[in-house]
Amino acid sequence: MKVTYYTLPPPPALSEVVRFYWVFEISGLGGEPYVYRSMADGCAELVFHYKGLFQELQNGIRLPETTATLHAQTARHRRFETSQDFGIFGAYIHPFALPKLFGYPASAFTDQMPELPDFIGVSGRMLEEQILAAQDNLQRATILSRFLLQLLKDAKPGNPTARQAVQLAASHQGQIPIRQLADYFHISPRQLERQFKDYAGFSPKTYSRILRFQSALKSFGNADRSLTEIALDCGYYDQAHFIHDFRQFSGYSPKEYFHDRPEGVEYREA
Repeated sequence: MKVTYYTLPPPPALSEVVRFYWVFEISGLGGEPYVYRSMADGCAELVFHYKGLFQELQNGIRLPETTATLHAQTARHRRFETSQDFGIFGAYIHPFALPKLFGYPASAFTDQMPELPDFIGVSGRMLEEQILAAQDNLQRATILSRFLLQLLKDAKPGNPTARQAVQLAASHQGQIPIRQLADYFHISPRQLERQFKDYAGFSPKTYSRILRFQSALKSFGNADRSLTEIALDCGYYDQAHFIHDFRQFSGYSPKEYFHDRPEGVEYREA
C-alpha cells in the first residue's frame, strides 16, 4: 500500500479564510477494505473525491457515496470505508469562512456534511465538475482558489468582533478562559456566546474543548511524551477530563490512539 499526503498553501489573499489545501491518496489496496476515521474539529473542509469513493458507516448503515461535500466543523467522529484506491483534494477552512464566504452562520452546518450543490446551488455543481475534471492537484488548487477569491471579493464585512474572538481562542489552542475572552472584547460572556456560535459553530466552551483535543492529536507519533505530559500541555487539569474529551471526540481512549494502532491515521505517517 502506497500512502501520499501533502499540503499546498493558498494564495496570500485567501489566507484569512483558508488554512491550507491538502491531498490524500492511497493506492495498492487490492480490494481490501480501508477505514478512515475523522475526528472532532473546529475547522471545516471542502472535500472532493477525484478518484474512488467512500461510504460513511453510521450505526451499521452504509450511507450513499458522495464526490464533493462540505465537512463542517464538528464535535463528533465519523467512519468511512472504501475498497478502492482513492484520491482526495480538500481545503481546510476556518469556521468563520462559512459566514464570510457563503453568508451562512457557521452554526447552521455544525456536525453536518451537505453535498456542495445542496450547500451552494448550481455554482457548487459547476465547481465539483471542474475540480473532478482537473488534470492534477495544482490545477485543482487554482480552480478552487479562483472560486473562493471571487466569493471573498463579494463578501460583506460581517461581525469582526466575533471573528476575532474565534481567532484569539484558536491562537491560544483553547486555553484562554471564557471570561477573559469576553473581557478582552469588552462584552459580556452571554453576548460572546451568542456572537461566537455564528462564527465558530459552537459555544466558546465547546470550541475550546475541541481546540485542546486537536492540540493533543498533534502529539501522535511522539513516543517520548507521556499521556500525562500531553494532557497537561494541552490544558487538561486531570486525566479524567482528558480521557472523557478524547473518547467523545475520537471514539478512542488516549491510550488506544497513541499506543495502539488506530484506524485512518496513515496520512499522519506519510
